[in-house]
Amino acid sequence: MKTLSENKCFGGIQGVYSHASKACQCDMTFAVFLPEEAASGPVPALWYLSGLTCTHENAMVKAGAQAWAAEAGIALIFPDTSPRGEGVSDDEAYDLGQGAGFYVNATQAPWAPHFQMWDYISAELPSVIAENFNIDMSRQSITGHSMGGHGALTLALRHPGHYASVSAFAPICNPTQSDWGRKQLGAYLGQDETAWAKHDATCLMREQGATCPILIDTGTSDQFYDLLGTAAIASVAAEQKAAAIVRLQDGYDHSYFFVSTFMPDHIEFHANALLGKSG
Repeated sequence: MKTLSENKCFGGIQGVYSHASKACQCDMTFAVFLPEEAASGPVPALWYLSGLTCTHENAMVKAGAQAWAAEAGIALIFPDTSPRGEGVSDDEAYDLGQGAGFYVNATQAPWAPHFQMWDYISAELPSVIAENFNIDMSRQSITGHSMGGHGALTLALRHPGHYASVSAFAPICNPTQSDWGRKQLGAYLGQDETAWAKHDATCLMREQGATCPILIDTGTSDQFYDLLGTAAIASVAAEQKAAAIVRLQDGYDHSYFFVSTFMPDHIEFHANALLGKSG
């Protein structure tokens, strides 16, 4: 692992790092915020998965999460959204290829050699974090925005008991029924739609319910509202009696102005789950 930068931030350290990824077969960059409590002992962590076109940097500089995480004594982990670099396949469209990994393990050409983001986020990067940072890996929660909200929800639903809580800002909740999903799942996983369902939070919740608390916020003025499937997951959560809160925020759009506005609520939500969970 290489340290690319470290800056003091709200009493803690905001760092950016890189490492050689075996899963993605390229160098991957990620960011970690450590609150000052990490200097004296392991702290719980909140993962933040970003959306289409983003890198580790977008949420790190725009979401305003560090102040609230510092107050709660929680670390933040900001992974990249895809493999990158020379030799990594890409597409002219913004919503496929580099910057659009969709948090799946690609099985189709030309994506399969590098686009193994499910394994990267669920297994490889956590190992790197555990080896290099003073983080209590028995206390993790996860959140994300848009495509990253999709990733957060599906990771939490498919790993019951692993995350203390999950939240999402304007997540893609029902990608098997959306143009933000069908295109990417087809490209990465092939045209057998039965393989897509395990990467659809609405399908997963319908099949198995949910074991951890869920918070979802979406703006009523979100320019991509019709692509998100918010109503679908709200309906299934009610049917399954899941411990889910789905909120529509009047007048908010899809931007980081929306994310930063409700970040304090989400940090508090996760802090309540993480700090109440024995490590």
